[in-house]
Amino acid sequence: MTALTQPARLKKGDTVALLSPSGPCDMSRIEPAALALEGFGFRPQVMESCRSCHGYLAGTDAIRAKDIMEAFINPAIKGIFALRGGYGAARLLPLLDYGRIGKHPKIFAGYSDITALHTAFNQRCGFITYHAPMAGTELYMKNIDDFTLSSFLGNLMEERSPPELRYIPVIPGNVSGILTGGNLSLLISSIGTPYEINTRDKILFIEEVQEDPYRVDRMFLQLKQAGKLNDCRAILLGSFLPETSKTISQAIEELLVPLGKPLGIDLSCGHCLPTATLPLGAMVCMDDGRMVF
Repeated sequence: MTALTQPARLKKGDTVALLSPSGPCDMSRIEPAALALEGFGFRPQVMESCRSCHGYLAGTDAIRAKDIMEAFINPAIKGIFALRGGYGAARLLPLLDYGRIGKHPKIFAGYSDITALHTAFNQRCGFITYHAPMAGTELYMKNIDDFTLSSFLGNLMEERSPPELRYIPVIPGNVSGILTGGNLSLLISSIGTPYEINTRDKILFIEEVQEDPYRVDRMFLQLKQAGKLNDCRAILLGSFLPETSKTISQAIEELLVPLGKPLGIDLSCGHCLPTATLPLGAMVCMDDGRMVF
């Protein structure tokens, strides 16, 4: 098994697209989000979806899909950043031309609802994407922590390297595989669709937010009964705010531990700060508490 194509890393002066594939953003955050990207040395191009609103969506499906296609096809744009998550990315999956996107692999970053796009681009287009903080939810903050920025820029930019990532090994093991996953609710919603996540022989990363322990249990159970947990080589849990690994310990002990495969918890990644940036589609190693790219 080999890793997917690595898009060219970004450098200062690169033009990057800022778009909103899911929910609408508070208009007061758009300028600070663009300024944050400028502060990293990029030249942000704010796409139409950022300033659009269609109920609980950032513009119509047509507007949001158009922004994604334009960002990938435009040779002047070197990277693509989601403004925020919310809901709606999965509605765009049938509208995208994966053949054309696959010919223009670029840095693509976001998390939460953006999981739907990560899975599609990894599996249909064959390039690495980044589970990463978003311009309108974390990066625009003036007091963003050093670890989050170091992990973000270290993964995405030339001549930078990310900090070491640590987790708590529940079932120790040294295992390598392609990293996949993201937000638990989005992984579940992909099952039974043409965009279903493929976990076979991969390291499965999972994070979630604002879900009661019994709901997390139910989603773990669905992953298990759908064969996704049996297929993967290892499981790595990130943040489950406001719940913690302690409050979902019953689900972990009764559904994940019996699988007997390497299992890590409490990786600082997801709807939390500090938060790590992860290269989905890259070959990674879980090494008894350390995650190595």
